[in-house]
Amino acid sequence: MHTLRRRFVALTAVSTAFAFVLAGCSASPTAEETTAAPANIEVQDNHGVQTIAIPPKSVVATDNRVFQTLADWGVTLKAAPVDLIPAGNPYKTDSSIVNLGSHNEPDLEAVVAVEPDLIINGQRFASRYEELKTLAPDAAIIELDPRDGEPFDEELKRQVEVLGKVFGHEEDAQRLIDDFDASIERVKKAYDSSDTVMAVITSGGEINYAAPGTGRTLGPVFEILDLTPALTADGSSDHQGDDISVEAIAASNPDWILVMDRDAAVSANSTDGSYTPANELLAGSAALKNVTAVQQGNIVYMPQFTYVNEGIQTYTAFFTSLAEQLEKS
Repeated sequence: MHTLRRRFVALTAVSTAFAFVLAGCSASPTAEETTAAPANIEVQDNHGVQTIAIPPKSVVATDNRVFQTLADWGVTLKAAPVDLIPAGNPYKTDSSIVNLGSHNEPDLEAVVAVEPDLIINGQRFASRYEELKTLAPDAAIIELDPRDGEPFDEELKRQVEVLGKVFGHEEDAQRLIDDFDASIERVKKAYDSSDTVMAVITSGGEINYAAPGTGRTLGPVFEILDLTPALTADGSSDHQGDDISVEAIAASNPDWILVMDRDAAVSANSTDGSYTPANELLAGSAALKNVTAVQQGNIVYMPQFTYVNEGIQTYTAFFTSLAEQLEKS
């Protein structure tokens, strides 16, 4: 009897131990065990196919067009040209971001210290591409500047699509695209193609011409919105616009004037009195006082920080503002 009891106890102990082993095998893995290794994705940028490990752990961004998007998505930056980030963007006052300075005299050596695995380069830093490749040979570098010869609106959408894929914000990227497309359609619906349009850039107290197609920032707007130019003349992508006399602008007598105030983004807070807002320049121009757009108040200004924030959100806001004024007229 005692022998049978001992055998039963022994078998019970073995069964219990075996059950614990099975339970251990089927238990949920620890947090460390469930942490997936970074996955690689491929994206197409201006230089071809780039392979990126996601999620990126150390991100450097130099392209002004991406700062609003990345900030809205909560992307942490390790380094950026903080001097060029618009006021109001949270990156501007984030002391944890290593400041690369401006594009004129950048501190590119600082990139090395943050050991980036992803660099989003472009716009004012496009010429630094090869230097960055040398300084950070292990980092993936993507450039998504609008390409020459490609529709500008499609290029803006391509940029946010790629960023959405890299940072897991595909739905947010699509919302940006949908809002952008909607603003374009709203303008087209309200615009009368018999109305002529002039685009200008104000800088240094001067009113300069932004040529349809080639003019900085405003040039592509003519094709995107199917606008009728009041004046078609040779122009460049110069950031201050082209020097065409105000009298020539007035002679074209535009029904609408579109304005980028370049200095609003870089000199509006200056204390030396050198900055004159675009609206004052246009209102104070004797040559323009009889122009239809001026007399009827058909002047539409791009957002204040456009010069340092030429991303898809800026154009959406501008097109929405233009549509509102067209609808009122």
